[in-house]
Amino acid sequence: MCEECGCGEGNQVVDVGEDILRENLKFAAHNREHLDEHGVFSVELISAPGSGKTSLIEALSDHLGGIGIAVIEGDIETARDAERIRAKGIPAFQLTTGGACHLDARLVHGALHHLSLDGVKLLFIENVGNLVCPAAFRLGAHQRWVILSVPEGDDKPAKYPRAFREATVFIVNKADLLPHMEFDLGRVNQEALSLNPYLKAFTVSAKTGEGIPELAEHLRSSLKISG
Repeated sequence: MCEECGCGEGNQVVDVGEDILRENLKFAAHNREHLDEHGVFSVELISAPGSGKTSLIEALSDHLGGIGIAVIEGDIETARDAERIRAKGIPAFQLTTGGACHLDARLVHGALHHLSLDGVKLLFIENVGNLVCPAAFRLGAHQRWVILSVPEGDDKPAKYPRAFREATVFIVNKADLLPHMEFDLGRVNQEALSLNPYLKAFTVSAKTGEGIPELAEHLRSSLKISG
């Protein structure tokens, strides 16, 4: 207690973070209902900055012909990733957080009401580049993919366990760099699966196309299951 003003005397400690997460889950549930009503299957992508989330979406779009795709892009500043997606002929809505290190379900809720879902069967939600904060905030997506690129190193599952425990799919991107980096693919997959044995693991290169057909097939299978 502060002797000068008495602050702290009789005060009750309130876990504000718990209230924020509870409110976020309500919006996440609403988002899922909205997507289901429109027959849209959604995938959230989380990773550190520069892991290749946007490049992965671009590469997958080339293997998903006939499937209507839309994207919600999350960044602290700029609309550069959304512009890249639109250049592929894919509708994209940019969310800029202005400093916040993650998207939340309320932000995504607003984006869903600005993005036409007519003819859309698959929605990608690209979160802000970060392996910490986004893991705690559900957005209402049907699947969450956690992406790790080879240059980041193979120790990330142990360092950021929640990101992997909360995910559905684990992707190692930039596989074309494996011959040039000290990166133990067996180790990283083992550590990820020890945290979450239900993870589906893929090794890909958005640059060369390695592994992209298999990941696209996983999406097609998921779309059939969902609808």
